[in-house]
Amino acid sequence: MVTSLDTDFRRSVPAPLLRPGSPSPSRLPFSFPAPLLLPGSPSPSRLPFVPDASLLPELSPATLALLAFAAGGVGMSKSGLAGLGMVHIVIFAAVFGARASTGILLPLLVLGDILAVMFVGKGVQWRMVARLLPPSITGIFLGWLLLDRLDESALKPAVGGIILGLTALQVARLWRPAWFGHFPHATWFAWLLGGFAGVTTMLANAAGPVVALYLLAVALPKNVLIATAAWLFLVLNILKLPFSWQLGLITPDTLRLNLLLAPMVLVGLLAGKWIVKRIPQRLFDTFILLFTATAGLRLMGLW
Repeated sequence: MVTSLDTDFRRSVPAPLLRPGSPSPSRLPFSFPAPLLLPGSPSPSRLPFVPDASLLPELSPATLALLAFAAGGVGMSKSGLAGLGMVHIVIFAAVFGARASTGILLPLLVLGDILAVMFVGKGVQWRMVARLLPPSITGIFLGWLLLDRLDESALKPAVGGIILGLTALQVARLWRPAWFGHFPHATWFAWLLGGFAGVTTMLANAAGPVVALYLLAVALPKNVLIATAAWLFLVLNILKLPFSWQLGLITPDTLRLNLLLAPMVLVGLLAGKWIVKRIPQRLFDTFILLFTATAGLRLMGLW
């Protein structure tokens, strides 16, 4: 039986990403069974993304290659290449839709965080982690409530707007770092940026620039900043897992896709460490940010 949810999901996958000769999105021969519902979960009619085991066969080789590249981007962004932080978000949102992509991407981010802690986690400043955790957790809860209420038509431009705004912050940090060097160490500042980081990480997995902005403002050295962010995101992303599962965004089928893409996270992190040593990061980040801004405009329907 084909439901309206099936059609919505199929329409969220751009037609060029389907295999040549595959049926049109409105006639794909599979449906979406309801997942195991936890107490308090929304009814099946409200679940945003409920794929079955036919998800992988319906992805073309070109799409899988694109997702593998995005998974590599997860690892590279954890290695210190901050400009890559939005690329995997944009690619997964283009393939699966803005809402569904948040749950599909999350386990890969957790894996990237674990690897980052192993490779670059030394020198963490726990005082900063403890300062940002309470407002970030509060923001995650607020983002969870919003994610349960926003439909795809509202979420997609919202994610695009978040990406554009955070890209602008990254550009400002890249070219005018002095602008952010005089923010106070006051509690209100930690709650403002920490809360915003929690909301954006739950809605779009896009809190990296916000956290980096705060850690830069409090003048952490580069290696300490990377290590502190790695540990903070490991904690936050693990905390997000039950929320995404409750919303139906993480299922056995999405975990199967994560398992397929997981090796690319390690490859990306190792490649990122190699690139950081050989390419001027400012130039590299500039090109990545231009690409990300363009993708954000497309998500908002402005390009």
